[in-house]
Amino acid sequence: MDDQNEARFESLSAFVEEKMTKWGIPGLAMGVLHRGEMTTAGFGVTNVDHPLPVTDETLFQIGSITKTFTGTAVMRLVEMGKIDLDATVRTYVPDFKVADETVSAQATIRHLLTHMGGWTGDFFHDTGPGGDALQKYVAEMADLEQLTPMGTAWSYNNSGFYLAGYVIERVTGKSYEEALKELVLEPLGMQHSFFDPGDVITHRFAVGHNVGPEGTMVARPWPLPRAAWSAGGITCHVHDLLRYGNFHMGDGTTKHGTQLLKVESLLLMQTTQATVWKNETWGLSWALRDIDGTRLVSHGGGTVGQISQLMLIPEHKFALVVFTNADQGEFITQEVVRWALEEYLGVKMPKPEPIEASEEELAAFVGAYSRPMMDIELGMLGGRLIAQMTCKAGFPSKDSPVPPPPPPMTLAMCEKDRLIVLDGLMKDGTVEVIRRPDGSIGWLRAGRIHTRQE
Repeated sequence: MDDQNEARFESLSAFVEEKMTKWGIPGLAMGVLHRGEMTTAGFGVTNVDHPLPVTDETLFQIGSITKTFTGTAVMRLVEMGKIDLDATVRTYVPDFKVADETVSAQATIRHLLTHMGGWTGDFFHDTGPGGDALQKYVAEMADLEQLTPMGTAWSYNNSGFYLAGYVIERVTGKSYEEALKELVLEPLGMQHSFFDPGDVITHRFAVGHNVGPEGTMVARPWPLPRAAWSAGGITCHVHDLLRYGNFHMGDGTTKHGTQLLKVESLLLMQTTQATVWKNETWGLSWALRDIDGTRLVSHGGGTVGQISQLMLIPEHKFALVVFTNADQGEFITQEVVRWALEEYLGVKMPKPEPIEASEEELAAFVGAYSRPMMDIELGMLGGRLIAQMTCKAGFPSKDSPVPPPPPPMTLAMCEKDRLIVLDGLMKDGTVEVIRRPDGSIGWLRAGRIHTRQE
């Protein structure tokens, strides 16, 4: 190993151990690919009730990072002439329906991969373990309401990737997981990437945890419903995910020299398709961000008590994977990403900072904002803008317990029509205010769109 890379990884490992203590993270696995060298490590334990040391071969749920695999499979099918990104969903699923009939008829595959469908995205429903799980799920999308006009405002949409998985099933005639193995996993040599818990339990694997004042508790349930596999179902270790990341930074060939995707297809996936906020955009299933001319390509994942992150910097052939087995894992993944980008590449991720705003300016945002899974109430208290979130449904299925409301959070302006959270669970997170064509506030977006209630 290059001496400089070895020293950096040792420093990063010390940083990780310090932050694990700070955030109460039971276990973490991490890997860095830099200048062709792969360095990996495991920290902590897999399960506080039945502890085994986490190694770099411990399997973790990667959650929504799976969406990029679904996008990759779609692109393979595009190259085969079996899918057209701009064809309507009904081209492949004639009975597809959401509540808005015009949207049902006009939604395209591109809308699915870019989170631009505009309908309710957080529809978590267990339709059983059978091979018809996705078919049943898509049928139950018929009542999903439209939160914004299709194609006008980005809003993270899980149900769109359930649907993309079903499109893959329809055009291949195979189950989603069989098709993904054939199209992506097996060609890339990802032999430790699984969907079925029956495969996972024959290996060392991590369970999720909830970290709170009463202690660290194992989070349940562990498995995701089968219908959710195309949106978040892969379980793997850091080596496999780094191999996958390396492929997406390459020329489309596998390590055996097989051309799996044209380089143009890989670049298209990393080309802006939808704008979230200025330099924060979305490609085909990838989150994109530009910092001083450097493009960051990434995706995170969250399941029940497991949080993960995959970050790629293609121009530097740099990849970082972080897996955690705690619901507070997002804090440490963000800190590790910042540390690694700055120390390895000299790329500093700017943090949003609050700016001065009058009470009158802040009061303009006061109101009730709603989506099916959550309500957000903004109000003024002592000259400050306060947000109260109220969950209305659980995860990973509609029958899961509804989480209690988090403590109120203080918001401040950090840009025009952008707010920053100053405290609480979402500290340093940003919230966008989206206006209608007449200039009035129509929506609030905290990753997902919330409609302003009149």
